[in-house]
Amino acid sequence: MTSFAAPDSVVEHARRFHAEGRTPASPRPAATVLLLRPDAPGFQVYVIRRLAAMAFGGMYAFPGGSVDPADSEVRLDWSGPTPAQWGDRLGLSSAAAQAVVCAAAREVFEESGVLLAGRHPDDLLDDVSGDDWERCRQALVGRRTGFADLLRDCRLTLRADLLLPWSRWVTPEFEPRRFDTHFFVATLPAGQRTRDVSGEADHTMWIRPADALARAAAGELTMLPPTLVTLDEIGTCPDLAAVPAAAGTRDAASPVMPRLDLSGEPRFVID
Repeated sequence: MTSFAAPDSVVEHARRFHAEGRTPASPRPAATVLLLRPDAPGFQVYVIRRLAAMAFGGMYAFPGGSVDPADSEVRLDWSGPTPAQWGDRLGLSSAAAQAVVCAAAREVFEESGVLLAGRHPDDLLDDVSGDDWERCRQALVGRRTGFADLLRDCRLTLRADLLLPWSRWVTPEFEPRRFDTHFFVATLPAGQRTRDVSGEADHTMWIRPADALARAAAGELTMLPPTLVTLDEIGTCPDLAAVPAAAGTRDAASPVMPRLDLSGEPRFVID
């Protein structure tokens, strides 16, 4: 069992939820990605701080967001495990798995400017910071096009093989907005670079997992349990070469939902 101190804002939500006898909101499917890059002898992870006005605002997290259901209905070129194989790994139907994987790649593009796609199954785009690609990204952000549509229209193959499933977290029942979030890991493609492009974040940075945890413990960075636990887990890998093997042994289908213990000092508990 692991426990973490709970932020005052979270405790307030929980107390109000229980006092008013509210019904839990249904969690929305979502995806998030730990984007990694080498930093000898280990690696760094890309994190963003959500705007204060947003759900979970002020918290540092990984690029991610809700699934676009339309991504499950579009035929697209796909490199790596099939949607059906992804479904077996994630505990989802084939269509739902396709939508989750598309959401993971889309959110990385929207929130960091990194595109996990190529012109054919063995290709990987390098620099996607030009004006044409930025117009594509803005069309996604503005929901003028879907991610699967963009890939199809640009004749690109989704490099689903670059995404490694890591875990699955469900927001506690007392939160007004809840998510059933699949966590993935991906390495920053050679030639691409992250850009501070997200309108949903006010700060971004690359940081070693151990440094992020140390700064969180010191009160410098605010993070929720899924982020803290995932940083701790990925931090056990000595370098990027060890990450795929670690991901291959993990249960990415069974959901984990932190509970809030209010019996003493409020703390998140993960059994």
